[in-house]
Amino acid sequence: MIGVHTMAIHANTLIVCKTCTHATISETVKAAAAYDTIIIKKATYKEYNIKIDKPLTIIGKNYPVIDGERQGEIITITSDDVTVDGLFIINVGTSYTEDYAAIRVKKCKDFVIQNVVLEKLFFGIYLEKARDGKIYHNKIIGDAVEEYNSGNGIQLWYSKNITIEHNFVQRVRDGIYLEFSDYCTIKNNVSSNNIRYGLHFMFSNNDNYEDNTFEKNGAGVAVMFSKKIKMYRNTFKENWGSASYGMLLKEINDAEIAENTFEQNTIGINIEGSNRIQYTKNNFINNGWAIKVRGACYTNSFTQNNFLHNSFDVSYNSKLNDNIFDQNYWSKYTGYDLNKDGIGDVPYRPVKLFSYIVNRTPETIILLRSLFIDIIDFSEKVSPVFTPDKLLDHHPQIHKIEW
Repeated sequence: MIGVHTMAIHANTLIVCKTCTHATISETVKAAAAYDTIIIKKATYKEYNIKIDKPLTIIGKNYPVIDGERQGEIITITSDDVTVDGLFIINVGTSYTEDYAAIRVKKCKDFVIQNVVLEKLFFGIYLEKARDGKIYHNKIIGDAVEEYNSGNGIQLWYSKNITIEHNFVQRVRDGIYLEFSDYCTIKNNVSSNNIRYGLHFMFSNNDNYEDNTFEKNGAGVAVMFSKKIKMYRNTFKENWGSASYGMLLKEINDAEIAENTFEQNTIGINIEGSNRIQYTKNNFINNGWAIKVRGACYTNSFTQNNFLHNSFDVSYNSKLNDNIFDQNYWSKYTGYDLNKDGIGDVPYRPVKLFSYIVNRTPETIILLRSLFIDIIDFSEKVSPVFTPDKLLDHHPQIHKIEW
């Protein structure tokens, strides 16, 4: 049996250009042998439905353009060990019955898609039952206007062990979408100005999200029906709107959310049915609500976070509390520290009566800055009736927490 390395030694390089022996990409792929390299010279190639069914390295020189002319899917990869590098792909077909993609990876492994620019697309990069691959340093710019006739920038479906790193995704439906995809790493991406979510994942476990920016998206980021998620050092910023949030957590269990920044969102984190999550060293800055807890959330801990100048720090729709708030910094804290140990001598109650009122009657938000609101919040603080009486930070920090 001939090994992969032996085959690579005998691999050939094929050149694609308008005056070459091979003038189209499709015919070059058919002519190539396994593990060959295909070099595509700069030109515009009006092709679609390019099938890559053998191990190949495909490299574009100076970003040759592949124009699908809105006819359908452009590149479909069905073989292991494929690399696609340096292409400019435009005009993916749009369909209400088929999820046409600029590049689809289907039921294969050990692939690399890098340095690719995608524009005028339906779906961008679509992974279907793929594993052990890397999507690196790509630029995906859509022109989506409505949800119903637009696709996602990077989509994973039933995929495993995928690295998505240093991609820029903008103006699609969901920037990055994962469904039934485990053990993936999403790192150093920018997903902004998308119609719906900057990041959307469901039924996906043991995934890591690090150092990403999700900014100015229609609804923010949605994290649903998953467990053992780790989110470190991400930025969720300027996701504004009546149904917007920095991040929505729904039915999430056993997760770590640390050192993230939630800044200028309608809601920093909207939480529902999520348990055993550790929120540590996060910054909540200038949000409408820093954290809104909608119920069925148990055994979560919020420690050493900074709550800075939010209209409401914490909102609850229940009088019961099974979560821990401890050692956080609250910019609205007015207590004292007589022994100068950096910890407030008076516990802080982050849930205000007015947040309870606004939850029940949103129109009352117009009273936010009135003296009347200060009075009712003070009365609730003295004798809690509508807010959780045991929801206290017993060790509020006097100074903003640095890390």
